[in-house]
Order: sequence, then structure tokens, then C-alpha cells
Amino acid sequence: MSEVFNTPFELGVRMVHLLMALYPRSVDLQRLIYFDYAAIYSADLNGPESLHTPVPLRGGEYTSRRDIIEAGLYLMVQRSFIDVKADNDGISFQLGENGPALVGLIGGEYSKELYKRCEWVASALGDMDEKNLEQVFGARGTLWGAEFLPLMNTGATK
Repeated sequence: MSEVFNTPFELGVRMVHLLMALYPRSVDLQRLIYFDYAAIYSADLNGPESLHTPVPLRGGEYTSRRDIIEAGLYLMVQRSFIDVKADNDGISFQLGENGPALVGLIGGEYSKELYKRCEWVASALGDMDEKNLEQVFGARGTLWGAEFLPLMNTGATK
């Protein structure tokens, strides 16, 4: 049986929604991971009602989704829904030429609510520097059942 939830396609579509709300900013993978969590569990960050049911130990989703988000970004880059940039600051992602069309084609209440959460994320967190983001997610992450620490500080390797 095929997976239905948390597939690269689903997370790739969420990344397009996030990057559309963040446009014209480009952001790195770590920020997208933070922002994805914030869009789905916005109430955890004093935002609007969470889009997904806040399950126990949901903070663990943060680290388990990294590879899936990367795969989703790759899928979306292939179709120009997302652009990838590499420079001296590293690799970052920005809404691609076809991104708005994809968001426009996906109808339904879930997509509308997702985009509202993504706009909230862009407004509340989009301009926050990396240090402040780490503090926000680190301080609250333990309440969600996981520590939000950059992977380079946890001893994890890629």
C-alpha cells in the first residue's frame, strides 16, 4: 500500500505554499523545516488554530521530516514550482515561476487554510534571524516532546 500522508509530494506542495507566502524571500532548508512545523502546528507558537491535530510527541516530526522535505523540494524544483539558489551563503529556495499556478490549481478548504497559516508564518517568523528562530523552537520544542536543535549541534550526521 502506498503512503498517503507525509509523502515527498505532500511536503513539496506545502513548501510551495510556504515559499509563496514568503516571496520574494529565499530561505534555506533549516528555515523551511521550522516554518513547516509552524504552519501545521501554529497554535504551538501562539498563532492561529493548528491545521493538524496536535498529537503527543509531535516535536519528533521536526527531525523525521527533514529527508522528506528535501525530496519534496527536489520534486518541486523539477517542475519550476520552486527555484534553488547556491551561493557563498549556501543553498536556498525561493518560489519558482510555476509556483503560483500550482497553489492556484489546488482547491479546497485545506489548501486555503494552509495558505493562511503560511502567511502567518511569513509574517510572524519570516524575518527572524537564525539565532532567534532556534531560541523560539528550542524553548517551546521540549513542550512538544522534542528538542529543536540544529542537526549540526546534536552530533547527527547526514
